[in-house]
Amino acid sequence: MSRLQLSALLVSLAGIAVSVYLTILHYAGVVPGCPVTGPINCEAVLSSSYAVIGGTGVPTSAAGIVWFGISALLWTRPTGRAHLVWSGLGLATVLYLVFIEIVRLGVICLWCTASHVLVVAIVLIALASRSAQNTVRE
Repeated sequence: MSRLQLSALLVSLAGIAVSVYLTILHYAGVVPGCPVTGPINCEAVLSSSYAVIGGTGVPTSAAGIVWFGISALLWTRPTGRAHLVWSGLGLATVLYLVFIEIVRLGVICLWCTASHVLVVAIVLIALASRSAQNTVRE
């Protein structure tokens, strides 16, 4: 396993941890430790209708567990196009969720941002891994 793969695997595991934490708090009905006034307001984000998948009551953080879990599994395999596609899907989701936070809700959740940063890190690692593969082939 390359250093890039190990880095992506560790970032994926961190993403699972953040997502599990948020999912547990969702079902416990507890808001995570985070400012609740001004532009940073985890409570406003995590209690909004956007915090659940399609009104099902299943928190988006549960989808984060699945996404980061699949990402972790992918990074145990040789790197390839699947890593780019999967990380691209994660990035598209992050862009949508950040749009919701900033434009629709007008506030940002620090815990959500932590998860988003981890997804962006995986995207960057996937790009670096692909670039390293192309360099080796030349």
